[in-house]
Amino acid sequence: MKMIKKSVLALLMGVGLGLGAASSAVAQQSLEDVMKARGLTQKDLLAAAKTYTPTGGRDEYLAFSSGGQSGHVIVYGVPSMRILKYIAVFTPEPWQGYGFDDESKAVLAQGNIDGKQILMGDTHHPAFSETEGEYNGKYLFINDKANPRIAVIDLHDFETKQIVANPFFKSAHGGAFVTPNTEYIMDAAQYAAPYGDGFVPVEEFNAKYRGGLTYWKFDMKAGKIKPEDSFTFEMPPYSQDLSDAGKKASAGWGFTNSFCSERYVGGIERGRPPFEAGCSQKDTDFLHVTNWKKAAELVAAGKVKKVNGSYLITMDQAVKEGLLYLIPEPKSPHGVDVSPDGTHIIVSGKLDSHAWVYSWEKIQKAINDKKFEGKDPYGIPIIAMKDALHTQVQVGLGPLHTQYDAKECVVYTSIYVDSMVTKWNYCEGKVLDQLHIHYNIGHLVAMEGDSVSPDGKYLVSLNKLAIDRFNPVGPLHPQNHQLIDISGDKMQLLYDMPLPLGEPHYVVAIKADKLKPVIRYKSGWDSRADKRSPWKTRAGREKVVREGNTVHVYGTLIRSHITPEIIEVEEGDTVSIHLTNLERAQDETHGFAMFGQNVNLSVEPGKTVSYTFKADKAGVYPYYCTEFCSALHLEMQGYLLVKPKGYKATDVVMEEGQKYTEADYKKQVKTNIDTQAVIDSVVKFITSHNYKDFPTVVALVEDATEQLGFAEEWKKKAEASAAKGDFQNATLQAGQWWQYQVKTADLGLRAKTYLEENGAKKVSK
Repeated sequence: MKMIKKSVLALLMGVGLGLGAASSAVAQQSLEDVMKARGLTQKDLLAAAKTYTPTGGRDEYLAFSSGGQSGHVIVYGVPSMRILKYIAVFTPEPWQGYGFDDESKAVLAQGNIDGKQILMGDTHHPAFSETEGEYNGKYLFINDKANPRIAVIDLHDFETKQIVANPFFKSAHGGAFVTPNTEYIMDAAQYAAPYGDGFVPVEEFNAKYRGGLTYWKFDMKAGKIKPEDSFTFEMPPYSQDLSDAGKKASAGWGFTNSFCSERYVGGIERGRPPFEAGCSQKDTDFLHVTNWKKAAELVAAGKVKKVNGSYLITMDQAVKEGLLYLIPEPKSPHGVDVSPDGTHIIVSGKLDSHAWVYSWEKIQKAINDKKFEGKDPYGIPIIAMKDALHTQVQVGLGPLHTQYDAKECVVYTSIYVDSMVTKWNYCEGKVLDQLHIHYNIGHLVAMEGDSVSPDGKYLVSLNKLAIDRFNPVGPLHPQNHQLIDISGDKMQLLYDMPLPLGEPHYVVAIKADKLKPVIRYKSGWDSRADKRSPWKTRAGREKVVREGNTVHVYGTLIRSHITPEIIEVEEGDTVSIHLTNLERAQDETHGFAMFGQNVNLSVEPGKTVSYTFKADKAGVYPYYCTEFCSALHLEMQGYLLVKPKGYKATDVVMEEGQKYTEADYKKQVKTNIDTQAVIDSVVKFITSHNYKDFPTVVALVEDATEQLGFAEEWKKKAEASAAKGDFQNATLQAGQWWQYQVKTADLGLRAKTYLEENGAKKVSK
């Protein structure tokens, strides 16, 4: 331990006083040498340069991808393609403590189905909140296809705050898509099913199974979906798929495509061909057009009845009020995409080689003129294709999803069967460029490509198959997100990024500067409820409170100890541990895991989290911090002691492992004085420069000042013990004093280095 102290002090003095050893020579290689050694071309280097982000650099965009069967959302940067975060949504995730602490368990419980806990989710379509059709960087929504739910992620801290379950559907692939001011989140059913919970034989499919489209009401100020003010369109048992809300010219309307409008039910077991045979017989399926603005007015006027606690607009009512229309679309489509000005809608079908461009002006005229070619079996008016279509463009085999460029009339469509991206002009109806990718592209995303003002610049191709792109890792391959430069006339493939989590389905990308996430919480913050936690605890106020058979532990975490370090309860007690992270520096997260209790908590700076369990077995249960937070991280530990029922304590005196003398105390104090000299030199450097112009440094200085305050508290304790001749405690207390000095110096040196690397200037006195 003495050697460690000497080494640490020497390191601090060397760095703090600028006396570090000279760096060793670095072998130099020319660009040509690297190219030759790695078999690279100039084109390769150009592509690499377009994605390279130097250390400390930032990406221009952040992309939010569904995590498929993981139930999460994946965040990565563009153009670097560096994965930055997994946001836990529908499934537990231990690193973030999601689904383990009491607060996040409560969020997950909101998504229970019929009272059953659901710990699997299949995330598909993320969507940003919008203001006047522009991403506002406040919220992200994501659906769960397997269990029809929508989650709200607060981009203030990138945490899931709410989950709502659909009261009618049994699956919902077609979410989430938002209206231009985030009044509503569109969420379409996929596989038709009875609205009730009871059994209905498939022989009654056409009569009693139903599709649908829910418009979830969203309160931007509260950051919450309001199920009680939401409404659902009852729809025929077609498999509704994706949606998009009208913009500008078409604002107030929504568009939802479908497949299997044949209403075919397979069943090899019953001697019938499978679903895929009967669901692809017609040449067209149906695009659903909904007037959500008028529907919302009817709801507000009390003209829509509630079913299952939510408003339900029946097909009969939708037809009578002019809320729902159908238009033929290419068969088996996967994507309906409204142009930035709202004047055109593009739909492509997997079993067609064309993209179909609809004119909103023509659709509106047909509706106003009540010009329909007929009705479907459920009485819904059908607008003739010729009365709605602007043009058809042959873009390749298996077209799916379309994104818009910053250039007027230019779009990009994913071509599944041909494994390529087609760039084309939807106004003139002509193909401009095509780029092959690897392999079987599903969705694609251009930067802010479904907002009212797309940025262009980059496109990401979401490929379902990787095959030979990466090192073999067994039969389950990663998927491949490929970055494409679309700034020029011709598309250029820049980068392959394996994504080994779930089946990423769709991505949305936003300018990074639109996001303003916090770097630390207000002290004692319940992040899931966005308010002060009733369990918040301040330094020196830690306590254990018994209420009958429940024991509440009000604890704190700070480098490098957990308070309390010893918790004693009795067998059979319910134990609620409430931990507040006292740190004020960003990235100083603490964790908490305990033997045998199936728990890991993530406690970010300022956050308070809780964990409640039953101590059902007597024994000794060590706990510790799971985040490497400081040099003495491993010493950040404690014990839960569960005493047997009726246990009688015996008089046992703690046996010291090491005895300390006055000489030990004086030696430790000498180390502390030397360390303070280092701190003083660093403080002198920082305060002699314009450090207040650097927010990062200001935060580090605030934290260092707090750490030094803790050091002063332990200094006083050590001096008091020494005055009484208790050199055992005096030495240990002086050691704790030194620990806080080391933390202070660490923060100060980080601040000093930041100033040096970012051009800080000396200030005149």
